[in-house]
Amino acid sequence: MTHPDVVQSALGDEGVAARVDLGDDALFVTPTRTILYRADKLLSDESVEEFPHGAERVSVSTGRRKATITLDYGLDGERSFSVPAKALDRALHPVLAGTLNAVGVTDPGETVKETFRFSELTLVVTSDRLVKHIGNAVWDEEFEEFRYEDVTDLSFEEGSVATTLVLTLGGRRERFKAPNERAREVRERLTEAVLDHHGVDSVAALRERFGVDEDDAPSSRMSFGEGPTPLSVNPGELTEQPKNATRAETEQTDAEAAVDAGTEEPADAGMGEPADAAPTMATEPGATAPTDSSEGVAPADTADTVDPADSPGSGADANGSEPDSGTGEPADPDVIETSDLLGLTDDAVEEPREAANVVDDARGDDLAALTAEVEALRARIEAQNDRLDRQEELIERLIAEIRSRL
Repeated sequence: MTHPDVVQSALGDEGVAARVDLGDDALFVTPTRTILYRADKLLSDESVEEFPHGAERVSVSTGRRKATITLDYGLDGERSFSVPAKALDRALHPVLAGTLNAVGVTDPGETVKETFRFSELTLVVTSDRLVKHIGNAVWDEEFEEFRYEDVTDLSFEEGSVATTLVLTLGGRRERFKAPNERAREVRERLTEAVLDHHGVDSVAALRERFGVDEDDAPSSRMSFGEGPTPLSVNPGELTEQPKNATRAETEQTDAEAAVDAGTEEPADAGMGEPADAAPTMATEPGATAPTDSSEGVAPADTADTVDPADSPGSGADANGSEPDSGTGEPADPDVIETSDLLGLTDDAVEEPREAANVVDDARGDDLAALTAEVEALRARIEAQNDRLDRQEELIERLIAEIRSRL
């Protein structure tokens, strides 16, 4: 594959291990450095920028459209370059592989097969080992590595959200989780790398080589144990009453009946009149019962006697005559005409309705005028956009002509 002249000049005799296209730009990764190629633009010429792989730390920051890869060289400071956000994973993989090779994490000839980033967890699957890093950075000197030559078993425990990868290395097990949406990819890449390293074609063959019992291997499914043994109780027995429940209920019923029989009196026990008959006059203690004689009986207090005709609700005035409603029928005091209460006539009620109709008509006219104005503004904006497009084409042509004359 041919490379731009400026890239070929920067490479010299060094070969390109990987190339990542970034639209018009591109990354050229060598064993010792990453070369960023910027293509010819309207206001800039093509150029190259080099980033050595001997970094102590590699970090990433992602925006909506751009992503930035930062290489930290310790005392020599940091250097960064930007790539399109959708091309970040493709660009980061060869850069990280070159960095691991440059700092001695991977051996010469060792191939970096895949790089996975899950929040603060980074997994790098190579042909000889698995590199694990946890932290804000994609990679720094605080990392762990698991060589495949020490792996005696490999299994995966599936969960509802994440899948746990279990590596058995001698007598210990290392576990780390991957989200389910990418768990299958991690499983296939890691299994393929481990099996290729040991020269076997299945995990069962790997276990057989190292004498791992199938029952001792971690299950690929979640297991919660047998759990507590349920009580040996027939559910039907819980709803039945005890054997002596009927006898107790019978004894209680008989006792209540006996109490009721001793306390209740018959309705006709020596009473000449009904039991619920109320006395016609209540007497106070010490008072003498009235007799038929008119002596000793105080005349009724005339001041306490109220004539129904004089009550306020009788409807008669002071002269004893009924109020005239004017229609020949008695007026209902609870009915009040709204027009009488507000003092409005029919003409006064109709005037606000006519005014409301006038307001509605005015609003309709205003809405129509506003709609017409918006349409006019839209047409004007479209015309201005067309002018801007033509001006942009003219500017591009002018730049091209100026460059051709220089």
